[in-house]
Amino acid sequence: MISLRFEHLREPLGIGTARPRLSWIVETDTPDWRQTAYEVEARGERVRVESGDSVLVPWPFAALASRERVAVRVRVRGPGGWSPWSPETSVEAGLLAPRDWSARFVSPGEGSLLRGEFRVRPGVRGARLYATALGVYEAELNGRIIGDHVLAPGWTAYRHRLRYQTHDVTDLLREGDNCLGATLGDGWYRGRLGFEGKRAHYGDTLAWLAQLEIAYDDGTTERFGTDASWRAAAGPLIRADLYDGETHDARLEPPGWSLPGHDDSGWSPVRLVERDLATLVAPEGPPVRRTETLEPVERRAGPSGATIYDFGQNLVGRLRITASGAPGERVVLRHAEVLQDGELCVAPLRTAEATDTYVLRGDAGGETWEPRFTFHGFRYAEVSGPITDVVAVVCHSDLERTGWFDCSDPLADRLHENVVWSMRGNFLDVPTDCPQRDERLGWTGDLQVFAPTAAFLYDSAGFLSSWLADLAAEQGEDGSVPNVVPDVTSASHAAAAWGDAAVIVPWVLYRRYGDTGILGRQFASMRGWVEHVTRLAGPRRLWDSGFQFGDWLDPAAPAGRPDQARTYPEIVATAYFARSADLLARTAAVLGEDDGPYRGLADEVRRAFADEYTTASGRLLSDSPTAYALALEFALLPDERRRRRAATRLLELVRANGYKIATGFAGTPLVCDALAEAGEPEAAYRLLLQRECPSWLYPLTMGATTIWERWDSLLPDGTVNPSGMTSFNHYAFGAVADWLHRTVAGLAPAAPGYRELAIRPRPGGGLSHARARLRTPYGLAASSWRIAGGRITVEAVVPPNTTAHVTLPGGERVTVGSGTHRWTAPHAAAGPAAPLTLDSTLAEVADRPGALRLVTDAVVRRLPEFAEHVEAGLGAADQNLTVREAVALIPNAGDLPAEIESGFARLHND
Repeated sequence: MISLRFEHLREPLGIGTARPRLSWIVETDTPDWRQTAYEVEARGERVRVESGDSVLVPWPFAALASRERVAVRVRVRGPGGWSPWSPETSVEAGLLAPRDWSARFVSPGEGSLLRGEFRVRPGVRGARLYATALGVYEAELNGRIIGDHVLAPGWTAYRHRLRYQTHDVTDLLREGDNCLGATLGDGWYRGRLGFEGKRAHYGDTLAWLAQLEIAYDDGTTERFGTDASWRAAAGPLIRADLYDGETHDARLEPPGWSLPGHDDSGWSPVRLVERDLATLVAPEGPPVRRTETLEPVERRAGPSGATIYDFGQNLVGRLRITASGAPGERVVLRHAEVLQDGELCVAPLRTAEATDTYVLRGDAGGETWEPRFTFHGFRYAEVSGPITDVVAVVCHSDLERTGWFDCSDPLADRLHENVVWSMRGNFLDVPTDCPQRDERLGWTGDLQVFAPTAAFLYDSAGFLSSWLADLAAEQGEDGSVPNVVPDVTSASHAAAAWGDAAVIVPWVLYRRYGDTGILGRQFASMRGWVEHVTRLAGPRRLWDSGFQFGDWLDPAAPAGRPDQARTYPEIVATAYFARSADLLARTAAVLGEDDGPYRGLADEVRRAFADEYTTASGRLLSDSPTAYALALEFALLPDERRRRRAATRLLELVRANGYKIATGFAGTPLVCDALAEAGEPEAAYRLLLQRECPSWLYPLTMGATTIWERWDSLLPDGTVNPSGMTSFNHYAFGAVADWLHRTVAGLAPAAPGYRELAIRPRPGGGLSHARARLRTPYGLAASSWRIAGGRITVEAVVPPNTTAHVTLPGGERVTVGSGTHRWTAPHAAAGPAAPLTLDSTLAEVADRPGALRLVTDAVVRRLPEFAEHVEAGLGAADQNLTVREAVALIPNAGDLPAEIESGFARLHND
C-alpha cells in the first residue's frame, strides 16, 4: 500500500507551484524493507529513478500549467521487487500568474454584502472558484455556503503576500441563472490589531476578489468574476472584530440575497479597488476550520444573576447558540478563561471586549447562530437572552495530528494534553502568543522555542513554511527581523531568541521533515539575520547592546518587568548569536554553499562568550540555570573541564531551588536536556514532576487545561495574577513536551525527516512506562518502555525505508531496520531511601521530595521575620552543610531541630 502526497498539502487543489514535490509512504510488513528505485506516472508518461528517496522528491515531468489537473501514481522497488501501483492521486494547479486573473477587487463600501448573477449552460464538467479578500469573507453560491473555511483568506503579510483559496463548486451550480455572493468582515486587515489599539493597519477599504471558471463537456470554458457590475448592501453584520466580538442583527438580513432573482434594485454599485495581483499566493498549509464542538459540563448562576457555562476546557473558537424569542430580543455572549469570585474574570483580556451579540429575527421555530468573523479564548461563557441550546465550536488551522505521548503519571499526561490544546488554540492561521486578549500576535520568540514540539504534535510544515515566507518578506533590508510576524507593531528592534527564529525554525523544519527546499528558500533570510547581528556585535563578537527580551518571564523577574531575569541579557544574546551562526554554517553545507565563513564566525563567537562570560573553572557571569543550560546546549564552553563544572553548577542551582523552575523563555526549553545530557536525568525528572509553584505541574494542580503564560498566572490563593500581562493559554513553556518525546519516551530524528531514528529511552522519575508515537514522513514510528516484575521492556516501531539507532537503558547500542523490535532486560528498582536526619546534608534534603519545603516551612513558622531569607538562604547555602549546621546559623532556633527531625520521621513513614 502506497499513499502519495504533494508538497506539504493534504488537499492539493489549487496548489501554488508548477513543479510540486512528491512524497509517499509505503506500508509493508516486510522486515528491513528498503526502497531501491521508484517510478512515477502522469499524463501517460512514466519516469524511473534509481533512488531510495521517497520524501519531497522532485517533480519529474513538464511543469504544470495554471488550472491543470494531473493524476499521478507511483510504484517502488524493494526487497521483493516492484510494488503494485498506488491509487491515482490528483494534483491541480491554481492560478500561477497574475495574467490568469480577469476579475477585479470590488468593495461594498461601508456594507458587508456583495452579489452578482450569471448564467450557466447545460453540460458542466467542472467549476472552480478562486477567491480572496481584503478583510475576511464567507462566500455563497445559490444560497449555499461555499466550503468550510473560517476567517478566510487568513492572515499573512498582506502588503507582500495575500492568499487566495480554490474551491470546487461544481455541485453548487445549476443550469440557468446563478448567484455568487459574499459577506465581508474586518478581520486582521481592517480590524483592531495589537495592544497598541490600531485599526485598519493594512487599509480602510474591504474588498473581495472572486473568479469562477466553468468547464463544459464540449471543451469550452466560461469565466465570471467580480467587476463593476456587482451590487452591495449593508446586511445584518453590525460589528465584527477579532478582539471585541461580533454583533449580528438577523432582522436586517435580506431573505434569499444570494439566490438568483433576488431584487437588488435597492442595493448600491460596488467600487473597484486596485491591488497588485502579483502578491496573490496559494496556501502552503491547511485553512482554519471548525474542528470540534464541546457541550458545557456545568451551568451555574453567577453572583450577578447571569448564567455562566463551563465547557471544561480552555479553548479557542466561539459559541453556537439556538434561541427563540420575539423580534429584536438580544442574546449577549461574554467570554473568559477563568472565573474569580464566581464571575467572569475579564481583567486578563485587557481592552478586548470578547462579546458577541445576536439580535433575533423572531422565527417561530427558533433560530441558530454562530459568529463568523471573530474568535475568543475561553473556558467560561456568560450568556443572557432567550437561548435554548449552546455549544462551543473549536476553531484552529486544520493541521493533521502526527504525534502522541503517554506515560504512567496522570499529571504528566495532562501536561502533554495541555500543550496540545495550547497549540491548537494558538495555531490559528499564524502562530500566536495567546488567543484571548488584545494581542494575538505571531511572536517570533514563542514560535522559535516551540517549533520542535509543534513539528512533532502536528504536521506543521506547510503552516510554518508560509509563516517563514512572511518573516522573510517583512525582514528589514539590514537583515533585522520583526518581533512579531506579520509585523503590525509601530517599532521593532533586533532581539535575540526572537529574531533567531529566522534561522532556527527553518532548521527545525529541515530536521523534522527532511525539507531541504525550505533551507534554500529561507537561506537569504537566515544569512541576513546573522549578518545583522554580526554588525551589532562588532569585532568583539559580543552582543551586549540594545534592548533584549532576555530570559523572558523568569519567575524571579518583577511583575512589571518580565525581561529582568536572573540571566544577563548579553549572555542570552551572545549565546543565540553563536547558535544561529552555527546553524547557518550547517545550512550552507547542506545547500552546497561555502560554509567556511559562517563556521569561523560561530567559533569566534564561542571563544568570545567563553572569554567574557566564564571563568577558567567553568563558572558563568550569570550564576543561573539558564546561563548554564545555554552554555551546555549551545556548545559554548571550550574544554571538557569547564563543561563538567558548568554541569555540576547547573545541578547545584536546580537542587538549591528545590527543583522548582528558575528559567524563562530562553532556559526552559533547554534545562531538562542540559541536566540529562550531563548525566543527571533524575534531576531533570524532579524538575519536570515538581508540583510546587513555579513548575510545569503547578498549573495542573490549580485546574489548568492549557499552558499558562506565567508560571503563576493563577496564584496559590486562587486569584488571578494582577500583573496586567496574564494569559492562561500560551504554548511557549509547553516546549518541554519535546523533551518528553525525545528523552522520556526516547524518540528523536537521527537524520533529516527521520530517515534515521534515534531511539534512546531514559526511564526515571518513578515512572513505570512511557510511549511516544509519531507519523514521520516515512510512516508510523514509536518508542516505548515498561518496567514490571523487575524487568524493563523496550519496544521500537521503525517505518519502512528507515533505520533506527537504538540505545537501551543499560547502554547497549544496536542498529535495526524497519519493523517492530523488542528488548527485555533485568531492571533493579531503586531501594527505599534512608531516613533523613539532622546530619543529612542540604543536598540530600533537596533531593528528597517535600523535605526542603518541610525545613523552610518549619523555620518560617517559628521565625516569620526570616521568611524572605529562608527561601533563598537554605537553597543557596553550601549544599554540603548538614541540616544541623544550617539551623545553627539561625539565632534563637530553640527546639526547631527537634521539630525538623520529627518532620523527617513523618516524611519517611509516609
